[in-house]
Amino acid sequence: MPSELQAKLKTLPRQSGCYIFKDAQGAVLYVGKAVNLRQRVRSYFQKSAQHTPKTARMVRKIADLEWIVTDTELEALILECNLIKRHRPPYNVLLRDDKSYPYLCLTTGERFPRLLVTRRVRRDGNRYFGPFANSGAVWSTHQLLHRTFPLIPCGKVWDGTPKQRPCLYYHMGRCLAPCAGLASPDEYRQIVQQVALFLEGKGDDLIKQLTAQMEQAAENLEFERAAKLRDQIHALQEVLQRQKVAQPDGVNEDVIALVKDERGACVQMFFIRNGKLLGQRSFFLSEGAEENPNAIMNEFLKQYYQDAPEVPERILLPYEITEAQIIAQWLRQKRGSSVEIRVPHRGEDAQLVEMAAHNAELALQSLRQELELHHEWLETALLELQEALNLPKPPQRIEAFDISNIQGIAPVGSMVVFEGGQPKKSEYRRFRIKWHPESPDDFAMMKEVITRRLREALSGDEKWRVLPDLMLIDGGKGQLNAALEAIHALGFEIPAVGLAKRHELITLPDAEEPLELPRHSKALQLLQRVRDEAHRFAVSYHRKLRDQRAFKSPLDEIPGVGPRRKKMLLRLFGSIDRIREASLEELASVPTMTRKLAQQVLDYLRES
Repeated sequence: MPSELQAKLKTLPRQSGCYIFKDAQGAVLYVGKAVNLRQRVRSYFQKSAQHTPKTARMVRKIADLEWIVTDTELEALILECNLIKRHRPPYNVLLRDDKSYPYLCLTTGERFPRLLVTRRVRRDGNRYFGPFANSGAVWSTHQLLHRTFPLIPCGKVWDGTPKQRPCLYYHMGRCLAPCAGLASPDEYRQIVQQVALFLEGKGDDLIKQLTAQMEQAAENLEFERAAKLRDQIHALQEVLQRQKVAQPDGVNEDVIALVKDERGACVQMFFIRNGKLLGQRSFFLSEGAEENPNAIMNEFLKQYYQDAPEVPERILLPYEITEAQIIAQWLRQKRGSSVEIRVPHRGEDAQLVEMAAHNAELALQSLRQELELHHEWLETALLELQEALNLPKPPQRIEAFDISNIQGIAPVGSMVVFEGGQPKKSEYRRFRIKWHPESPDDFAMMKEVITRRLREALSGDEKWRVLPDLMLIDGGKGQLNAALEAIHALGFEIPAVGLAKRHELITLPDAEEPLELPRHSKALQLLQRVRDEAHRFAVSYHRKLRDQRAFKSPLDEIPGVGPRRKKMLLRLFGSIDRIREASLEELASVPTMTRKLAQQVLDYLRES
């Protein structure tokens, strides 16, 4: 054990808080919480400790330790969730969703809200309903609600000011036309409330409201409106009849079950709202195979509900967990009302948990089969690649390089890494091209990128020292020759090939003719996957730099003018030209500006 770590263990406080284990390079290995930091952390290093193989591997790597003291265990739990989300430590149990599920989003933050389908839940003040297991059902519900209620169907944002003539949707009675200033905010708000009632699972309440409105409209001899309400009621009743009733008491609850084997663990969730089973979701947890189920469930609850769009009043679990009380306290704080965590042993609740466990077993079995097939595919692809390129061994580590620019503007290079046929995103690198010729030269840019990558390896930097078994260059003969010049100039012997996009031909260093593999070849498909990832990574960085260049202002170059002052100046004067034409007194009168800084701004703008 390093002497610095021994010294830190002696100074650990006896208060509650979070601890962070790090390796010799400073990377975070594990984040945990404790009621008594001194007692919990020191237990990892006792000779009598009975660690699992995974924990034993982690302890051997620990070279440094940090801790943060909190006032309560609840604060420690919240901090632990935030630190795990930030660092994604490899020895924590991390949940991985099997796919992104669709949600329905009601944009209640807007004056005239829209109903959208999305796969990302954001903390933006809008209301999210879901997740839904079947994307087809989501779109069907989306279309039904647009046919039934006159929400904005075009998907555009309108604030109610007249900007255009009403479109065909208005004349069909499918929209209230806020784009033309014809929509009443009160009437539209009532419609939004009705849509929210339906999506909350309170369809029966909504039908009662609509029925009362229909009867009132009939009494007032508003037969056209009554007929429209009747059609709305029939459409909603048809959807509600298709929904599966899970609980007769109309409760809101999440049902959670866990299944694990030697490959990992799978958590299955059922979402029940107002007694109706509205959806399900599966999660796979890394490092779950070696953890006990209690620890997995504790970690899952903390990580899932940290960003969950909704916390129900009741959570059903398959067994008791050690942190149930503190997690329930945390969830009560998030929900604003009581949350019950309980383990049912009989009745309908127990049957729901059992059904969730069965679904988790099927999901884990399906994942296991997919992983086995994918592993077999990758092994075959690497062996085919070794044979096709005449390599001494299968290329376990492939590094791919690409250049992105538009007529020499904002030129960048990318390096992506695949190990065992899988992307290793922690080792992706981006390069901003330093050499700017008068005309763009892709060959010279590629040579610069390869040179910089290999020089980093020669410098002894741990992040660059591992060399690839194969370098893949995005391009043809010219790009490959430029890369080979850089490789040989620095004394390396690394196999390299090029892959051109147009005809998918593989360029070999010493061959006169390119190598053409069959389109169904697994080796070619793997190279295409690696090349396309390098291209995507380069293009995304190029767009970022190009956007920064497009929105750059001369004010950004003036010392003392930060984002706040820049925004204030542009808001008051409207443009750079008007700022340049302003007097010293006018500039100095701007809030937060001084006379000296105003003079600097004028001098810089008038000189440039």
